[in-house]
Amino acid sequence: MNISKIKTLGELVKSGYKSKSIKDELRENLISKIMNKESAFVGVHGYENTVIPELERAILSKHNINLLGLRGQAKTRLARLMVNLLDEYIPVVEGSEINDDPQNPISRYAIETIEEKGDGTPIYWMHRDDRFAEKLATPDVTVADIIGDVDPIKAANLKLSYADDRVIHYGMIPRANRCIFVINELPDLQARIQVALFNILQEGDIQIRGFKLRLALDMQFVFTANPEDYTNRGSIVTPLKDRIGSQILTHYPEDIETAKRITQQEANRTTSQQEFIQVPELAKDLLEQIVFEARESEYIDDKSGVSARLSITAFENLLSTAERRALLSGDEKTMIRLSDFDGIIPAITGKVELVYEGEQEGAQVVAETLIKNAVKKLFPTYFPEIKKLEKQDAETPYDDIISWFFNANDDFELLDEFTESQYKNELDKVTPLDDFLVKHQPKMNTDDAYFVKEFILWALVEFKKLSKHRFAEGTQFKDPYGNFISGL
Repeated sequence: MNISKIKTLGELVKSGYKSKSIKDELRENLISKIMNKESAFVGVHGYENTVIPELERAILSKHNINLLGLRGQAKTRLARLMVNLLDEYIPVVEGSEINDDPQNPISRYAIETIEEKGDGTPIYWMHRDDRFAEKLATPDVTVADIIGDVDPIKAANLKLSYADDRVIHYGMIPRANRCIFVINELPDLQARIQVALFNILQEGDIQIRGFKLRLALDMQFVFTANPEDYTNRGSIVTPLKDRIGSQILTHYPEDIETAKRITQQEANRTTSQQEFIQVPELAKDLLEQIVFEARESEYIDDKSGVSARLSITAFENLLSTAERRALLSGDEKTMIRLSDFDGIIPAITGKVELVYEGEQEGAQVVAETLIKNAVKKLFPTYFPEIKKLEKQDAETPYDDIISWFFNANDDFELLDEFTESQYKNELDKVTPLDDFLVKHQPKMNTDDAYFVKEFILWALVEFKKLSKHRFAEGTQFKDPYGNFISGL
C-alpha cells in the first residue's frame, strides 16, 4: 500500500485498510517476530531468559504493564523498544488533538469533520516513532497535566460557555491516544492522581471539571516503579495495581560478560580514545567486578541498588584518566594501567547510597575498598589461588616474585608521569613476572601483559604478600616487611 497517495478518508477506505487497536498491533507484530526468530528488544542484554519472555507474554495477553525494579535496570529502555512492535504508519484525522482514527473517530472535532466532509476528510500518516509519550511522576503533577482541564482562553476566543465540551484542553494521556504511554516512577505519583487513572485503564472514560466524556482511548500503558519507593516516597494504590495486567520484575546483570556487553555498548567513547587507548580485557572485567562488589558491600544500601550507569560512567572516567595521563606525558598511544582506576572513584561516590557504617568510613574509603576487593576476588579466576597454597614451608608459584622484592636494592615505584616506555621498562625489571605469566597464562595477549603484571602486584598486596604505598607521584611496592625495616 502506497500511503503517499492516500490523503483522504475515501482513498483510505478504497485501499482496503482496516484499523486495529494498538494492543492488536503490538500482539500481531510480536507474533511475526517470534515466528521469524527475530528479537524485538535489540540492545537489552541479560534478560533473554527472564524479563523478555515475561514481557512478550504480557504483550500477547494485551496487558498494561508495570516494570518493577531497582534503578539502572533498563525499565524505560524496554518500554521505548516496544515502539518497534507498532505498525510503521497509521492514519490520523488531520487537525485532531488526540490522533483520531479516521475509521473510528472519538473526539467531537473528528466526528463533526467527518460528518461535514465525508470521504474528503483529510488524513495524514503518523510514524511509529511519534507514538511514544512518557511522563516522570513527580509530586507536582496534576490531574490537569495528565487528563486535562477547562481552558478559559479557548472559551473566550471561541465565545463559548464553560459548559461546552469544546473548551476542554486535553492533557498528556488523551493526546497520546493510539500511542504507548509510559509513567516513570509510578509510586511518586500522588494517590489522588493515581485514582484519576482508574477509569482510563478499565472503562476508557475521563472526567474533566464535571465533564464526563466517553472517550474510548486506545492506549498501551507501561508503568515503571522502584521497590525502594514503596517505603520511602509512596506506593501504588491497590485498585490501580489491580487494573495493571502484568507486573514484571527486572534485575541486574548476573555475570561479568553480560555486564561488559552493556557497558561497552552504552559508554561514550570518543574516536580519539578508541584510536590510542588500549583497554585489556582484564581491565574491563575488573571494572565490572567493582560494580558487583558494590552490590554486595555491607557499606552500600542494597535496597537502593547500584545502577548499571555506574559501570558506564566509571569506564568513561577510566578512559579519560588514561587520556589525560598520555597527553601530559606526550605518548601517542597508551594502555590502561591499574593506577588509572583511581580516576573512577568520583563515578563510584556519586552513584552509591551509603548505609550508616559506610558514612562512618567515608565515600572515598568505601570506593577504594571496592577496588581492592574486586582485585582480590578476580585474581583466582586467572591465577592459582594464594590461600590454598598457604602451607608452612611449602613452595608457591609466587615465591620468586616475592623474593625479588625482598632482595631488591632500590625502591620499586610506578610513577603516574611515566611514559609508556618507562612504565613497561619498570615492570620488566621484575623478571619473575615474565616466567610466571608464561607458565600460568601462556595465551595472554602480549599487549595486555603489562597491565596483568601490575594486576599481579596489586593482588599480592591484597593477599599480604607485598606492601603498597600510594604517594602523590605514584605507587611504591615493597616486600611485606619493607615498611617495618624502613621505619615507615
